[in-house]
Amino acid sequence: MATELSEKTFDEALTKNPLVLVDFWASWCMPCRMLSPTIDQLTEEYKGKVFIGKVDIDAHPGLAEKYDVRSIPTLIIFKNGKAVNTIVGAVPKASIKAVLETNLK
Repeated sequence: MATELSEKTFDEALTKNPLVLVDFWASWCMPCRMLSPTIDQLTEEYKGKVFIGKVDIDAHPGLAEKYDVRSIPTLIIFKNGKAVNTIVGAVPKASIKAVLETNLK
């Protein structure tokens, strides 16, 4: 399962891991709930290569605001601490993998 992130742990995750995928979500969001199993699968598939975290925007609205999250689910890929890709919506697993693979090179 993806690691739940907060304001306290978010920056640490970005500095400790060269490639990070963050899922901005909320429990009431149906597309977020549909995407959740895919995020869990990716967490297992990319273990040791990509750190995958989740941010509940209701619990941590400051992080959503900081990264200009306007719709959920929003996935942001960070490389060396900088946001390099944003994916909005419940997209197919293959689409997410393609972006991750590009950033792993």
